[in-house]
Amino acid sequence: MSGFDDLINQGKELYEQNKDKVQDFLKSEQAEDLSDKALDGASDLAKKIVPDEHHGTVDDVRKNIDGAVGDK
Repeated sequence: MSGFDDLINQGKELYEQNKDKVQDFLKSEQAEDLSDKALDGASDLAKKIVPDEHHGTVDDVRKNIDGAVGDK
């Protein structure tokens, strides 16, 4: 487990060293495009699985997540 902990700690350190760049990317047009594609696919899949009466909830969740990532 020590190797896994070391990997986690290295990831944390890398994030801390680059968190400004990470935050900039998360608010970029590129992140917006990638997140839109991923969210569209996930919401389409969810709508195939859940009953029709829950499709509005799926749309609401997608909208909330989309607002947290990208530039729009």
